[in-house]
Amino acid sequence: MEHPPLTRFVMRSLADRLRVMPVVVVTGARQTGKSTLVHELAPEGRRYVTLDDLDMRDLAHRDPDALLGDSQTTTIDEIQREPAILHAIKRAVDRRRKPGQFVLTGSANLLMMNRVAESLAGRASYLTLWPLTRSERRGEGSCGLWSELLSARDESWLDLLRAQPTTDEDWTDVARCGGFPWPALRLSSRSDRAVWFDGYVRTYLERDLQDLSAVSSLTDFRRLMRAASLRVGQLVNQAELGRDVAMTQPTVHRYLNLLEVSYVIVRIPAFATNRTKRLIKSPKLYWSDVGLALHLAGVDEPSGAHLENLVFQDLLAWRDARTDRAEVTYWRTALGEEVDFVVEAGGHLLPIEIKATTRPRLADARHLLAFRSEYGRKARAGLLLHTGTATEWLASGILATPWWRVL
Repeated sequence: MEHPPLTRFVMRSLADRLRVMPVVVVTGARQTGKSTLVHELAPEGRRYVTLDDLDMRDLAHRDPDALLGDSQTTTIDEIQREPAILHAIKRAVDRRRKPGQFVLTGSANLLMMNRVAESLAGRASYLTLWPLTRSERRGEGSCGLWSELLSARDESWLDLLRAQPTTDEDWTDVARCGGFPWPALRLSSRSDRAVWFDGYVRTYLERDLQDLSAVSSLTDFRRLMRAASLRVGQLVNQAELGRDVAMTQPTVHRYLNLLEVSYVIVRIPAFATNRTKRLIKSPKLYWSDVGLALHLAGVDEPSGAHLENLVFQDLLAWRDARTDRAEVTYWRTALGEEVDFVVEAGGHLLPIEIKATTRPRLADARHLLAFRSEYGRKARAGLLLHTGTATEWLASGILATPWWRVL
């Protein structure tokens, strides 16, 4: 069955950047749909080059200026395979600065690769394409209602969420499918998705990873990936992780960085503003795609941490498509009080707690209440996302609502 073209939430943001900047860099994990996105948005006559093509990659290495040619607008896919071409792009932009001159896509975070940010400084805008949100999977081309909640008054949230034309869905099925377009939209059975994910991991280990850095033992790296997949939503303790997988702390540090550079994992920082309480500062670990995390962990039944990861994926898509930057962190005190996510935008703080329960109770909101008490007027109402059906105020300033009403 033919599937209609996907409408992605970042399309408008990409178009806005193309109207302003000479270079727009679209990054993200392999198979998130970057090539499809830039093909659909590009006008006719735009030259397209992929460095997955060995001949094109060889030309980019030997004579990058010849590869760029005289085309007014060019899209270059998988730029991380030959980052030296960025110097030729810099020269071309400096000769004839024109909005939308180059669109570059890559499966690695170019900002974290040596000399890349310096080469494109002042010339490029960066955009990350994350795996599909729930709304994108449903053909709506959007993400969660984060902007709507932030722009509305707290007391109007109840009416806002109840008015959404959305339906209940089993979050465990959504988590198992993940957000990569092919398994999420085209593969209906767990066994078929397992075959796809296994091929994805093999390609990543044997091809993409080697383009980023030499890894002496792919077996060790895969063992670390599995250990990380079993720590979704947990604090990152590299020494402890190293003991569990029999690796030195420097090796664990390097491997985690490679996973992050290639958008496989995301480490979320701790909320930094302190008033009266001592805060935990270690990052927490999530996966860019919860379906991949479940596959690597060999887990049949997703846990509450995977529901957190599902919400976090949506927050990432929303955050990185915004022109006005927003921060997504977590809050945890030395006393054990913790809020899963804190969205900082427009001078306000939106605390979010996720509970895999169908009947949330006031006790489930106690850390949201502690956060709001700590940060006073800067804190918006607390949002408690659960797996039930009721949308209601649990207490003053704490709204409980099903996850699917927001995502």
